[in-house]
This record gives sequence, C-alpha cells and structure tokens, in this order.
Amino acid sequence: MARFGILTSGGDCPGLNAVIRGTVLQGTSVHDHEYVGFRDGFKGLVYGDAMDLDRSVVRGISQQGGTILGTSRFGPYVEPDGGADNIKVALERLGIDGVIAIGGDGTMAAANRLLEDGIPVVGVPKTIDNDLKATDYTFGFNTAVEIATEAVDRLRTTGNSHKRCMVLEVMGRHAGWIAMYAGVAAGAHAILIPEQPESLEQICEWVTSVRDRGRSPMVVVAEGFKFPDMDEAHSHKGMDGFNRPRLGGIAEILAPLIEEHTGIETRATVLGHIQRGGVPSAWDRVLGTRFGQAVSDLVADREWGKMVALRGTDIVRVPFSEAVGHTKTVPLEYYAGSRAIFG
Repeated sequence: MARFGILTSGGDCPGLNAVIRGTVLQGTSVHDHEYVGFRDGFKGLVYGDAMDLDRSVVRGISQQGGTILGTSRFGPYVEPDGGADNIKVALERLGIDGVIAIGGDGTMAAANRLLEDGIPVVGVPKTIDNDLKATDYTFGFNTAVEIATEAVDRLRTTGNSHKRCMVLEVMGRHAGWIAMYAGVAAGAHAILIPEQPESLEQICEWVTSVRDRGRSPMVVVAEGFKFPDMDEAHSHKGMDGFNRPRLGGIAEILAPLIEEHTGIETRATVLGHIQRGGVPSAWDRVLGTRFGQAVSDLVADREWGKMVALRGTDIVRVPFSEAVGHTKTVPLEYYAGSRAIFG
C-alpha cells in the first residue's frame, strides 16, 4: 500500500483543512493510499515529526480555519539538520513514498529544489494573495476578499458618522488582488496596489473630490503599495522566515499625510491577520476539496514535480517551473478601468 505525507507550509489560509480532507478521503477510498501529516510544515518533514491521517481524523474539518497540521516558515535547507539527505532518511524511516506540499511561491520553490535533489514531491497552491501565475485562483482568496469587503462596509458607516476619511490596509505583497476585489465590491473611492504607484497629490485629489460631494472618502490600500519615489514597500518589522521584509503599516503613514494635505480628519485601520483567520467561505471549501482530490490522483500517477491548478473551471496539472517565481499581478488595464471611477 502506498503511503504519502502531507505538509502545510507558510502562512495559514482558510481552506487548508478542506485540502487535507479531500486528499485523505479520495486517496483512501479510490486509491487505497495511507497518509500521514507532517507537523509544522517543512520542520516536520526534516525531523520526521508526523501524525497519522485517516478518515476519522479528517472528518468534519473542511469548515475549520487554519490547519490541523500546523505550519511554519521553516525552510527545508535552512537548519543544520535540513537538506535532502536527512529528509530521505526520515521518509525511509516512516515508509513514505512521496510528499504533498501545500503552500505558496516559497513552498513551491522549496519543493522544486527538493525534487531536483531526489525527493518525490508534488504541490497544492495556497495563498490568500491569489498571486501564483500557474493557477487562476487559490483557495483562501475568496474568504479574504469577503472579510476585507465587510471591513470596508463597516468602516464606511463610522466614516460617514464622523465625516472622516477612512483608510483600510489589506494584505498583498506584490499583487493587489485583495485590494482590487474588496475595493470594487465595496465601492471604495481609491484603491492603491503594488502594481501601480500613485502620488500623494493624486490620492488627495480623489479624497477631496469625495469630500466636496458631501461624502466620506474610503481608501483601500494593499500593504505592498509604494509612492512613486519609494524603491521598496514600507517595512519596519524585520525579516520573515523566507528572508523577506515583513510588510505592513503603509496605511498608518498614508492617513496622516492625507489629513495634513486635505484638512480632512483621517483614520487608518490595518486588517492584518484577520483576513486569513476564521472559517473559509463555501467557495474556498469547495476549491480546497477539489484540489485535495486532484492531488491524491496526482500522487497515484506518480507525476512528481507537478502541482494542481485551477484553469477556468477545470483542475489541471502543471510543472513547478510554471509556478515558481512567476507572480500573477493585477493587469494594468484592469486597474485603469477601476481607476477611472475613483474619487
């Protein structure tokens, strides 16, 4: 009987448990697989820390947020005990025939390197930012957009009550998909994304025009947004486990600048981890389940070095090379269409 290990790596994301459940249920019933889950991402893989996953363990978990396996930003080559040779020893000791890695670009890059070093591995794409180019959508994105949209709706009522400008910061390091979808859905008066720098003068012009119409301005900004004279997105929180700057706080810089230049009382809200916590939406539960079922078929066929992806309404298989290092950004023509109705 074939035996496979599952890990969740990087930031937590609504829908991870649906993937785990879909994989185990499909794999055990259709392919006669056995599964274990590696605890805390690649750390569990490196140290062989695993738990059995059967139908009883995954029953009823698709509606739960987070991941029952735990996660981390631990890199499989970073620690002294890491590396392919030690991982091969752990896999042999546990009787594991292959690894299913669920994660974003950093996870897929690590999985691709493990593949090159002889580890049989496949992937499932995961990011609330929806910025992996190889797939049309990733699970978790829909939930994040719903949460951000509700936040805009709530901020609008308090902004209207006090005649304030409200600035909401959402996640989005390199791509502004959450900001775009939530901002358009909630009718924001300006949407600021990493793909398109905007000057403070332009932002204040939009805000002022809203105030002059008797409205309270609502601005949605992605954490990776930059003014034209900024080389890097704002960061004051050090580096993360993948040696990337921890972003966050651009709204708290932008809000006082808007107030200073327009005279409109302005408040900033940083939504932060609320976007990826809590229960997943129905759409994300379904997509996660479909990805899980598809990846169980993928390992059954021993198509190592590939990940599952959504293309239109179909689940397809794509090589890691199509996913790693290819960021899916908001097309400028899409942004231009929304920009035309700002202010």
